[in-house]
Amino acid sequence: MRIVETAIPGLLLIEPRIVQDERGFFVETYHESRYAQAGVTAHFVQDNHSHSLRGVLRGLHYQLRRPQAKLVRVARGEVFDVAVDIRRGSPTFGQWHSALLSDTNGRQIFIPAGFAHGFCVLSEVADLEYKCSEFYDPEDQLGVIWNDADLGIAWPVATPILSEQDRGLPRLSEASLPEYGSGA
Repeated sequence: MRIVETAIPGLLLIEPRIVQDERGFFVETYHESRYAQAGVTAHFVQDNHSHSLRGVLRGLHYQLRRPQAKLVRVARGEVFDVAVDIRRGSPTFGQWHSALLSDTNGRQIFIPAGFAHGFCVLSEVADLEYKCSEFYDPEDQLGVIWNDADLGIAWPVATPILSEQDRGLPRLSEASLPEYGSGA
């Protein structure tokens, strides 16, 4: 396993070891003690699976009262994955990092609590799976609009397919956000 630290402290790109031969491949997608040694110490309580079609953009989502750390990977297809530091007062507030995650590169991204997360599907279909450190609470799901000019995220799609909820998200400057150092 190779850990790549991003410019945002705590946000990690993980490249698990993939064993491949003529039959296919095997990859260990999570091993608690190995990941803890690499800096991923979140205790995960829920696994989610999102199936989406080409051009679908989901996000940028977060929970405020029960912030979630996430370990994200793609089981099928390819996505452009984005994490944004939304912790007011953080030295990296408003900064974002993107990564191409796919079933062929096996990459994962560890997103600490206090970040907004979103992704856009680049393949015909994509199955994205992620572990969460807190349970999903629909009353606590918030977000930031995907195309906020202040963030300037270089999404690879101009007119994504969005949910009604995601179309109505506020800009970062208008959103309810966690404070840096508040546990998020």
